[in-house]
Amino acid sequence: MGHGRSPRSRPNQRQGPAETRAPVRFGEAELARDPDRPGGWLLSVNGVAQSYVDLDDPEHLEFDYVRRIGDVVDLAHPAGQPLEVLHIGGGACTVARYVAATRKGSRQLVIEADGPLVELVREQLDLRSVPQLKVRVGDGRQETATRRDDTADLVVVDAFESALMPGPLATLEYTREVRRVLRSHGTYVANLADGGGLHFARRFAATLGAVFEHVLVMAEPGVFRGRRFGNLVAAASNDELPTAELARRTAGSAFPARCVAGQEFARNAKVLVDGEPVAPPQPPPDALGRT
Repeated sequence: MGHGRSPRSRPNQRQGPAETRAPVRFGEAELARDPDRPGGWLLSVNGVAQSYVDLDDPEHLEFDYVRRIGDVVDLAHPAGQPLEVLHIGGGACTVARYVAATRKGSRQLVIEADGPLVELVREQLDLRSVPQLKVRVGDGRQETATRRDDTADLVVVDAFESALMPGPLATLEYTREVRRVLRSHGTYVANLADGGGLHFARRFAATLGAVFEHVLVMAEPGVFRGRRFGNLVAAASNDELPTAELARRTAGSAFPARCVAGQEFARNAKVLVDGEPVAPPQPPPDALGRT
């Protein structure tokens, strides 16, 4: 999404309306100012929260699951080291902004399927100010296939359409593509949502385990117990993951979460493949909150 303006050039965000609505590819987007944080904005699509960003403090991660992704960003590679990052799914680019702020010099590419949403975020949420960030409109799986081998330190998949993770991003074949793009020390982190018996999430973890040597899953205890529908963050790498450090962080967070080894969580679940329909779980009506 380009480079350019400094944070000082944000008069629209400070003096403009507290709420903006606009048609986008997958419905209607709404940008709402956070009355408690001067730089805070919530992006929703069709009433489902998609992203929260603080233009004054990009290191502020409002949503619990985004904080878990941030923990992986912080701990899976040496502190402050610039990273080459591929993001599948953009929204308001919360994680990309966080990487740019905490790992200066990082080069990042975001693939977002919703072109009108990209334009809205670019114009209203000062995306041009994020250094060395490019945003490309396209299909996440197709665009991943165009990336060269061994070119990314980190791949982040946080793509939802109508509150569902696109099935083609969950399969063994796509996971192998992610592994191909990652460098040998690289890390894959993905956001998904599930409830009840967590059948989809367990199969997703099993799929990661078929490609990567190390897998872990993080979520709130109520989600792990199947008591409510919610987000789970999975991380995978062929290098050892910082499991102990992540477990300490998640346990000590404002909304404590658990960190579970992927093999334990998957419980011999069946791997997801392209040859069979992949149906991510439908959230209940009262669970439509996202990034």
